[in-house]
Amino acid sequence: MNPVDTAPIEAASTRPSAAPARGHDGSAAGTVADPFAAALAEGAARGRWLVHGDGVHSRLPVDRWHGPAEPAVAGLVERCAGPTLDLGCGPGRLTVALTRAGRTAVGVDVSATAVRLTRARGAVAVHGDLFESLPGEGRWAHAVLIDGNIGIGGEPVALLRRCRELLAPGGTVLVELEPPGAGLWQGLARVAAEQRAGRMLFGPAFRWARLDARAVHPVADAAGLAVRDVFRRGRRWFGELAAGR
Repeated sequence: MNPVDTAPIEAASTRPSAAPARGHDGSAAGTVADPFAAALAEGAARGRWLVHGDGVHSRLPVDRWHGPAEPAVAGLVERCAGPTLDLGCGPGRLTVALTRAGRTAVGVDVSATAVRLTRARGAVAVHGDLFESLPGEGRWAHAVLIDGNIGIGGEPVALLRRCRELLAPGGTVLVELEPPGAGLWQGLARVAAEQRAGRMLFGPAFRWARLDARAVHPVADAAGLAVRDVFRRGRRWFGELAAGR
């Protein structure tokens, strides 16, 4: 028997969250424009960046988000043996890959654009804030944070604690990490779009973070999780964190 009752999840995926969703900076969604909406739109592959307050610029791989699961993400699917939450699902490539592999999978995103795109690909997605009430709390086998989503909210310890609340005993968090050496960074970030003549158009600031493959150990410990594995897929780094109870 599936430990997660999928009926309320299917129902929740067709309506907005009852609680007002917060922007990535913690503001009510109605007061701050969705910072990722323009970046998520198909055709936005060129010239979309995540600009961090410490000067780091990361190109947003929009083409990859809209495509099928790449080998690194396909490898994560193999580590998911039960019901899985794709937190910050974006256009849903991981949620879709999990579903096609026969897993119960639900994407969660504060962006209405992301949820619409995920549903259009045939997967289940919930529009809401992962820090608010979600279907099946305490019964999920896995929670996944890829594509830098460990940065959501700007507080990795708080985010991982929330993931732990969502998991069943013995569940795991699969998280994408920065390569060793980047450490832990917390601050403000903005989505930026390249304009003609080389100008940049910046969206609203929101709280964000980066976490590397070494700093994940004390952060996970503070969140009540144990680092079971740190591994590479090509140039990308990931961690598997286990909830003991």
